[in-house]
Amino acid sequence: MRLQLLKFRGLLISIYHFLVIAASLAAAWWIRFDFSEIILNSPILLSSFGIVIAIKMVTFTFGGLQKGWWRYAGLADLRRIFVANVIASAMSAAVLFVKSGGTFPRSIHVIDFLVCFLITAGSRFCVRLYNETLRFHHDASYKGILIYGAGSAGRTLLREVRTNPALGFQVLGFMDDNPLLRSTRIMDVPVLGNGRSLPAIVDQYRDRFPKIDEVVIAMPSATGRQMREAHASCRAAGVPCRTIPGIGDLLSGKYLSAQIRSISLEDLLGREQIRLEAERIEASIAGKSVLVTGAAGSIGSELCRQIAPFLPRKLVLFDQAESALFTIDQELHHSYPDLEIVPVVGDIRDISTLEEVVQSHCIHSIYHAAAYKHVPMMEAHVLEAVRNNVIGTWNLVRVAQKHRVANFLMISSDKAVNPSSVMGATKRIAELIVSAASNGRDNGTTFVSVRFGNVLGSNGSVVPIFHAQIAAGGPVTITHPEMRRYFMSIREAVQLVLQASTMGKGSEVFVLEMGEPIRILDLAHNMIQLAGFVPERDIEIRITGMRPGEKLFEEISLDGENIVTTYHEKIRIFKGSDIEHTVVSSWLSQLQLLLARRDVSSVHQHLAALVPEYKQSSSKPGIPHATATAVPETTIGRKLPQSITQG
Repeated sequence: MRLQLLKFRGLLISIYHFLVIAASLAAAWWIRFDFSEIILNSPILLSSFGIVIAIKMVTFTFGGLQKGWWRYAGLADLRRIFVANVIASAMSAAVLFVKSGGTFPRSIHVIDFLVCFLITAGSRFCVRLYNETLRFHHDASYKGILIYGAGSAGRTLLREVRTNPALGFQVLGFMDDNPLLRSTRIMDVPVLGNGRSLPAIVDQYRDRFPKIDEVVIAMPSATGRQMREAHASCRAAGVPCRTIPGIGDLLSGKYLSAQIRSISLEDLLGREQIRLEAERIEASIAGKSVLVTGAAGSIGSELCRQIAPFLPRKLVLFDQAESALFTIDQELHHSYPDLEIVPVVGDIRDISTLEEVVQSHCIHSIYHAAAYKHVPMMEAHVLEAVRNNVIGTWNLVRVAQKHRVANFLMISSDKAVNPSSVMGATKRIAELIVSAASNGRDNGTTFVSVRFGNVLGSNGSVVPIFHAQIAAGGPVTITHPEMRRYFMSIREAVQLVLQASTMGKGSEVFVLEMGEPIRILDLAHNMIQLAGFVPERDIEIRITGMRPGEKLFEEISLDGENIVTTYHEKIRIFKGSDIEHTVVSSWLSQLQLLLARRDVSSVHQHLAALVPEYKQSSSKPGIPHATATAVPETTIGRKLPQSITQG
């Protein structure tokens, strides 16, 4: 029955408006003439009814007064009702003045406006009052909650809880760190205190009904520090807490209450929303063939997900991991059935395969995310790390130059800065290869690199390892209690990569703003707490000692590099010493000879010849890095030592 009535909702509201307009005009006449019955026989009254009703009905219809949902009436609705009544009354007064020649009582227009406005506005807010208060009944199954944050998001959440009893929540109060709000009431709900007072407030409600069962953190724009403090307060009070997502995620949701979720590590990081120039990114991708190497990996697959909405002509997924490649291919085909997606199983060390792919698919842009990245494992497999990260990148650069690919972007790492590991050294050399490509004779391709730190949840990173260790009951292993790393979400990193891809002119090494480094021990504590356990009591944290190639602190830039800001607040450029294309080519030719001889020691020295800041780590686990055997000095960009260039 209710659904049938909703189909005729607009008609029913129009009938209601008709009755209100007629009643308002009659009431205005009665009030003006002291409720005398003589006015019922007045010809002026009878003739004015038709004019006023017609004008007001048309005005209300064009004003959209029949469209709004009354249970959600707010100030915007009040303003629209007021404007519609002003216009309708003014037009009615003008028409009646012309028709009656000024004999129509002018005070009736004012009284009619006031009565009509009060009834049309008041009826809507009465419906909202009923839905938010009178309709709400306390129930034993309702969960008592506190809203942490008395801002607009918190008030919106309170309004939704009140209008939707099916949620099963009863808001008992607000928590807010603003001292000006303390002991006040917002929408008739008390502000009970700040975060530090949460344990005492929970104790006060422990014997009441309903008690405080949960805290919802309603601060979408909160910083990481604010989220960590709020989370710590909830844990101290012994109550579970959840949060609502950031503003960007809320735009895709229907209701705020439906977006409530558990607190994640991204919330505790508190990274700000990325400002993207979507039009520039679309111009560089839409209608063009794009190749993503390492497309089945964490960064590569997220690159594919974010490139696909910009509708390239063809998206080529290149990876040697065929199972993972199959998974991302199926996901993208399901999400974008009209997009031409081509999965290719191949190895970047095979230049023939790369050339065939780039030529046959007319590749316009290459996003190079394929790399071996696990630091300790690459210390034990030096030759494979160099072949994949260095020779593979060189192969791609040569193919891109030969077939005049318009844009080439390589994903680098903060481990390329003052590298203490083979992995870091190979990524720094890959940066030099990409930068030197723009210094060669053929500059048909724009070559750039993007350097950033760790991404949360990437394959093999510390976060999934900690998740697995916590799920197994511990221990959570940390190599050093003071180890710190930069972190950002995969989504944020890839968004900035796409933004940087539109800013390159050639040879730049873009560096993403990573915020403050996070202590890995603190990360472990947060993850254990988010899982509902107490560190050291429920889950042991064990210090195992540093592994080969690890550093206590990752760096962002090399000593002597110049930091150049860009117009984007989260992207900068590091300008190191220029390196000549011929120098890199000569060095790479010698590298291939050393790889063919499988001479690991000579490969180490050869890496240090091009990257003198590279310090080879000790092969013994648990010992911090030690300086390698000295190699002849080199001036990057001028010439290599004679002993190296002659092989």
